[in-house]
Amino acid sequence: MKNALMAGALGLLMPALSAAGEYNITVDRVMIDTGDFVKEGIGYNGASPGPVLRFKEGETVTINVTNNLDEPTSIHWHGLILPFEQDGVPGISFDGIKPGETFTYEFPIVQSGTYWFHSHSGFQEPNGAYGAIVIEPEGREPFRYDREYVVQLTDKHPHDGNRVMRNLKMMPDYYNRQQQTVGDFFADISKHGFVTTLQDRLAWGDMRMMKADVEDVQGFTGLINGKGPEQNWTGLFEPGERIRLRFINSSAMAYFDIRIPGLEMTVVQADGNNVQPVTVDEFRIGVAETYDVIVRPKTAEAYTIFAESMGRSGYARATLAPEEGMQGPVPELREAPLLTMADMGGMHGMADGDMATRDGAEDMDHGNMSQGSMEQASMNGSSGMAADAGTSMAGMDHSGMDHGAMIMAEGGASDPFYAEGSGLVPVAANGGKFLSYSDLRAQKPLYEEREPTREIELRLTGNMERYTWSIDGVKYEDAEPLKLQYGERVRFKFVNETMMTHPMHLHGMWSILDVGAGEWNPVKHTVSVQPGTTVYMETEVDAPGQWAFHCHLSYHAASGMFRKVVVEGGPDQGNTAGVEVANDGGDA
Repeated sequence: MKNALMAGALGLLMPALSAAGEYNITVDRVMIDTGDFVKEGIGYNGASPGPVLRFKEGETVTINVTNNLDEPTSIHWHGLILPFEQDGVPGISFDGIKPGETFTYEFPIVQSGTYWFHSHSGFQEPNGAYGAIVIEPEGREPFRYDREYVVQLTDKHPHDGNRVMRNLKMMPDYYNRQQQTVGDFFADISKHGFVTTLQDRLAWGDMRMMKADVEDVQGFTGLINGKGPEQNWTGLFEPGERIRLRFINSSAMAYFDIRIPGLEMTVVQADGNNVQPVTVDEFRIGVAETYDVIVRPKTAEAYTIFAESMGRSGYARATLAPEEGMQGPVPELREAPLLTMADMGGMHGMADGDMATRDGAEDMDHGNMSQGSMEQASMNGSSGMAADAGTSMAGMDHSGMDHGAMIMAEGGASDPFYAEGSGLVPVAANGGKFLSYSDLRAQKPLYEEREPTREIELRLTGNMERYTWSIDGVKYEDAEPLKLQYGERVRFKFVNETMMTHPMHLHGMWSILDVGAGEWNPVKHTVSVQPGTTVYMETEVDAPGQWAFHCHLSYHAASGMFRKVVVEGGPDQGNTAGVEVANDGGDA
């Protein structure tokens, strides 16, 4: 059985492989069958997702990418440390790949772990242009396993990416399938009383936002390795084996909460970097993140890999089983979470007809609202923790509304990376352990611990009603590049002044997430920032050139939550100012 499985895996890779260290990839129009619907999309080597590319730490790879589309394309090697000219971002690191042309990427492999690749042109990635990367280490892994599988998640929507963007601009709640109903209103009256419920509804109405604004885009089918829930991708095992599952979230917009009922999962890697093992019952994987876990099924039964979207609007499902055709029970979706005023912690200043904006930023101008106003409040926070919701609410002008009586989540946040009183705090389905960023510790420090040379605050800003997203109230096309100096250590302070969760991805350099563990802080390439929170990360600026820095939610990046980073100085820098920047924040 093992030999047959290995042969099948090699067969999937063969279309991309022409010689040791050399790969050929074509970018094609493909048909994508989710089991719920069939649509035309974009893929690699005739399929979506594309092949699993397997590299070896220490080798130099050559990848020939031929564009068979009638539009330009690109490939970004997500999380890989490489020369900036090979990073694959049109307008920042290269000009892109024109129709009919072949572009050759060539770069050394200086790391190991689980990563992925995707188009950085328009909405080609949510339309299907993505694949997985597995890099074997030069030495031995610090953990054992007998078998491994890539588990690549995505949120496949029946609408083309450009159509999704147009609809969000036209009506931000176009894809919100979980809006509250009159029945919900009366249910809340029974639970909280009429006055409290009415005040709660009026406050959210004044802000032109909804407590159900947890996911921007619903109505998708969750896929695992290109298979919908009914198609049921299956990985085989023999009882007693240790199985390594390489989870990759390649979604356009969906966060997934992952559990395997009946099995504990031991997390051993986060974003390709080894971490000290932590055993959990469930974990949340943000868009663009990767987690490697070890599971050990001891009995010859089927186990369901259940990936439930954070907003509980959809799910992906697969199976681990000793034989093909076996299935485990599929759990029901849990009740959808609702935002609280703690998740809106960055917004205040309600007064009819009066519209205030912070720093005069156009993105935060809500002047086209029919009533109410909003200004951005500064966030109180400490490393990885927002201010207490009661404290942040106390200083706000609520125009006579008694927000102290608002419907709030009972108790405080059990996870310090969520605002106190947040409605998004994750809880394991079986009451067991849910992974927190606070649980992550590096297996071995990648850098020597030292004090940062400076701190840069980045406010994550946006306007849900107009569906514009930005950094410091400025959209990508209006922003100056962020300039860093080679050799410095920069501490980034993310202040999330929006009610949405943002997975922030810095290209080309590692992000050391501050969980309070000093030299053992985990090293990641994507850091998720929850509503109403302040999160810190540090970066060793060791990669000269031009890099992208953006929210990895495709439609947030396209709307302006995107920056160019220029690293000045350093060895062999060459020309880092000669590439013309394309004002198309749609590359995500």
